[in-house]
Amino acid sequence: MLAFAALLLVLAACDQGAQEKSGDGRKAGQKVHLVEVVTVRSEPLRHETVRTGSLTARRSVRVFNQEEGRIDSLPVFEGESVRAGQVLVRMDRRLLEAEMEKAAALRAQAEADLARVRTLVKKRVTTQERLDHAETALKVARAEESLFRTRLDYGEIKAPFDGVVTERLVEPGDVAPRHTHLLTVIDPNTLYTKVAVSELMLPRLQEGDGVDIRIDALGDDVWSGRIGRIHPTIDPRTRQGTVEVELAPVPPGARAGQLCRATLRTAESRRKVLPFGALRHDREGEYVFVVADGTAQLRRVRSGLRLGDQVEALAGLEDGDRVIVRGFLDLSAGKPVSVANQGGGDNDAPAATAERPATD
Repeated sequence: MLAFAALLLVLAACDQGAQEKSGDGRKAGQKVHLVEVVTVRSEPLRHETVRTGSLTARRSVRVFNQEEGRIDSLPVFEGESVRAGQVLVRMDRRLLEAEMEKAAALRAQAEADLARVRTLVKKRVTTQERLDHAETALKVARAEESLFRTRLDYGEIKAPFDGVVTERLVEPGDVAPRHTHLLTVIDPNTLYTKVAVSELMLPRLQEGDGVDIRIDALGDDVWSGRIGRIHPTIDPRTRQGTVEVELAPVPPGARAGQLCRATLRTAESRRKVLPFGALRHDREGEYVFVVADGTAQLRRVRSGLRLGDQVEALAGLEDGDRVIVRGFLDLSAGKPVSVANQGGGDNDAPAATAERPATD
């Protein structure tokens, strides 16, 4: 009986040891930490974003009067087309015309006085000082005449370019103080819009790049535009810069003030991307978990543009790295993991595609 009992104890001990040890060295009772991964690859992609703005006329002028007085004539109204050089406003110029006649008479008198003094100088009847005085008097008289001629011209205001009147703020008969806003004229063929763009996208845009523009008031038609100017500064609060997009050409029916949507695209380039959900953050910055040697390893990264549900990896990752995208609960650096999607680990998550709408 004692021998039989000893045999049972030996068998039980062997069975317990077999249960405690598994083939991979883990304790059989230990729970496996499952994760899902994607494989990082560089792909040819382009970033696309849609930005809204309002159409504005680049050539726009507010017409002011430079001489005060009563408005004699104002023949144009809102919505009317005007030609460059066309008279828009005539002021009452009778006082200035009288001043002009007086200045012309004084100039003629000064010319006559100078001619007489020159004759006397040749005869040595008068002094050089008197001649100098006569020459100076003529210069002053001519300057006075030129001044009143200029002020007289200010009484007739002409259109600076071909355009359309958008504001008429006074009426004939009104007395307008100097520098009163009378009219506004715009050139409807110079429409553009300003849109805000992420600082991460700005370095990939250039002046002259094509832009698709949709104007809500004109339906779903897409019109051609181009980047006309990229402002040199970034808003420190929003980290966005300003891009001016010009309509080229301006479509029929487009008007200043309409809402438009500009689709900006960067040039195609090879970039590493990963699912946005794989990106982690702590006090030191951004990081991801990668699978290496059967364990989760923390890898510091630097992200770039967000491409839909993907994000660009600018630094910290290489092609072929397997980044964990699921299984973060209780996950820590150095923890053994088992990849659940071994058969499809080569980028199971949806890849960022070219020309995919994105948010900055």
